[in-house]
Amino acid sequence: MFNSTANKPTFIKIAVAATCVAALAVSPLAIAQEHEHGSDAAASKEVTGEVVDMMCYVDHNAIGEKHGQSCGAKCIKSGGPVGIVSEGKAYLVVGEHKPINDQLAEYCGKNITVKGKLADRGGIAMIENAEIVKK
Repeated sequence: MFNSTANKPTFIKIAVAATCVAALAVSPLAIAQEHEHGSDAAASKEVTGEVVDMMCYVDHNAIGEKHGQSCGAKCIKSGGPVGIVSEGKAYLVVGEHKPINDQLAEYCGKNITVKGKLADRGGIAMIENAEIVKK
């Protein structure tokens, strides 16, 4: 009665448990891989427009070289969000999972072309992995 084999793990039970544990351990890696590389829709695109300090642009439509080279550049250098406005649409611009404010501050109020992955969610458009296109 106490030496019953019914409570001893069988090979199949051990194999199923090991498979479940392995699947749970690997699934975050698969999700991270998808996040890093995205899908075919994540192809790099170019956008040409005016570099803006997003805080002033959204708050009071501050655009143009006069604002850009005074207030806008200072805000961007201080870590404020930077964007590009093209054909009436504003895009938040970021590098590869980090800001690229230092590179874009000098262009605030001027038109440039950036290349990167376009993303849009909840009404916010973004260009990530952005690079300045030299022409």
